[in-house]
Amino acid sequence: MTSPARQLAFETIRATFEQDAHTERAFREAADGRGIDGRERAQAQRLAYGAVQRRGTLDAGLERLVERPLRRLDPPVLAALRLGLYELIFADATPDHAAVGQAVDLVKAAGAAHAAGLVNAVLRRAARERETLVASLLGDDSTPEAAAVAHSAPPWLARMWWEELGPDEARALLAACNEPPEKAFRVNLLRTDVDTVLERLRDAGVAAHPAASGAPYAVMDRKKRTGTEGWLELPETIVVEGPTGDVVPELVAAGLLTPQSRGSAAAVAALDPRPGEHVLDLCAGPGIKTGQIAERMGDRGEVISVENDPERAAEVAGQARRLGLRSVTVVEANAGEAGMAPGFDRVLVDPPCSDLGTLASRPDARWRKSPATIERLVEEQARLLRRGLEALRPGGSLVYSTCTISRRENEHQVDGGLQLQLRPDRDHTTGFFICRLRRDDASDE
Repeated sequence: MTSPARQLAFETIRATFEQDAHTERAFREAADGRGIDGRERAQAQRLAYGAVQRRGTLDAGLERLVERPLRRLDPPVLAALRLGLYELIFADATPDHAAVGQAVDLVKAAGAAHAAGLVNAVLRRAARERETLVASLLGDDSTPEAAAVAHSAPPWLARMWWEELGPDEARALLAACNEPPEKAFRVNLLRTDVDTVLERLRDAGVAAHPAASGAPYAVMDRKKRTGTEGWLELPETIVVEGPTGDVVPELVAAGLLTPQSRGSAAAVAALDPRPGEHVLDLCAGPGIKTGQIAERMGDRGEVISVENDPERAAEVAGQARRLGLRSVTVVEANAGEAGMAPGFDRVLVDPPCSDLGTLASRPDARWRKSPATIERLVEEQARLLRRGLEALRPGGSLVYSTCTISRRENEHQVDGGLQLQLRPDRDHTTGFFICRLRRDDASDE
């Protein structure tokens, strides 16, 4: 009998790679539909996200074990093998017989009983040869190709970071993309204060602290980057260690907390919006930074949030309502084409990007990108940056930010200003690039 957790993980893996579904959405919809919650849901998420994230490593191992091209395997067979091998290599708590037996049961239940013997043989061999297999897959990251296998990354991405950052930093960054992401939240200072929230979390047994305290989360603030230290002041941000319990979702629903990485929050800290100002947020969906802008302005002034996608525009409006904000106006329009009248005091340009700084929190993101993706995005980013600069009043400030680590999208897009690249390996947060410019002379204030 297949466990509900493994069945859910199996369905999520299949939806991701066979239907091009986004892993998080596919998992949530399947879990809600089956009514799976608690420990089973948590286990299923670990298995599903882990197998998707580690597809590169798993497929390299399966190619050696199956001894035939993986494309010749039926989709449910490949999904079961990926899940089974993930458990054998990465899930220490799973007994070998359970990982093998459950994978065989999944294949049978999916209508591929003819391949049950193959799945059984391949995974039993993996269990017998595990030490040698793990060493061959994970023990060498000395070249981009080897690092792509060891850290489960597309080879093109390993090569790009090798060239842009050098071997040592590329290896560290690739490894960090498989670590659990930080759990950071923004406190709505219009409704409460950090100490009150922290006390409520402590009372509920949730460990949390301000973003500027505690290791390793103080790394961002300890690093001295000339001229940029003030960008990293995040007095409204807290970091949760371990489980969030029921209290964190309750505080989010009440508009007192908003999930937001410190990297994301730093972009608005760099923008430094002031009460009474006229601020433009281009490409605003889903509205996380829009809310932070309005909160930092004390909800005094005006925040114009432009978003082209109707669903994401609705999310922006929904965020403003949840947070109790009155200064936010949502404009449903194409930010690259909309002619915004000049005169904004500050503009945030947070354009679509390759999301390479978020790979730790989005298990399937690394498999959705390519060099062609970056080249396509670069043109749109440049157009949006021009629109943002045109909307500024003389002397106004613009922040260009992306949640990626790609020089084509970052350093090559902007000229001048203060620039900062946050990285998950070094700063333990989302990989954000942030640049602050002025319209009149393209330099920082």
